[in-house]
Amino acid sequence: MKGAVSVRPLSRYFDDYVHSHPLHVGFSEEFSSIVQLSDVIGAGKKRRFIFTGMQDRDGAETMVGQTIFAVVDDSDAIHFVSGDLIGYDVVTDSGRLIGELGEILWLPANDAYVIYSGDQEFLIPIIPEIVKEISHTQRAVMITPMEGLLD
Repeated sequence: MKGAVSVRPLSRYFDDYVHSHPLHVGFSEEFSSIVQLSDVIGAGKKRRFIFTGMQDRDGAETMVGQTIFAVVDDSDAIHFVSGDLIGYDVVTDSGRLIGELGEILWLPANDAYVIYSGDQEFLIPIIPEIVKEISHTQRAVMITPMEGLLD
């Protein structure tokens, strides 16, 4: 209706980024074009989004099946909850290997990494005091564990 589109968020952080970051739409990041959100109609799951230049149904239908990408820099916190991290080694800042990142949980208080180490499993909260750095070249996440976190 009048160029409004429904959007199915792929991340619970959708609202944090759709209103505050530059947006692109396309079938992949490499093949996308810049869009600008101009209005949001409705609330909750019934929201519809209007993008600048989408004046009618035909314009809105061009977006069907495409993905909206938020433009972020390499230091943005969203990278700490990327599914691309699954399989990375988790090491302490002193160099001790804890295990392999097996899952990322979206919990009410904060997100958490599930680390598998043999028959042990560790739940590591994804907070700046603990998760310090991600190295994609080394496929590793560096943490500073709090006392009792790995017991």
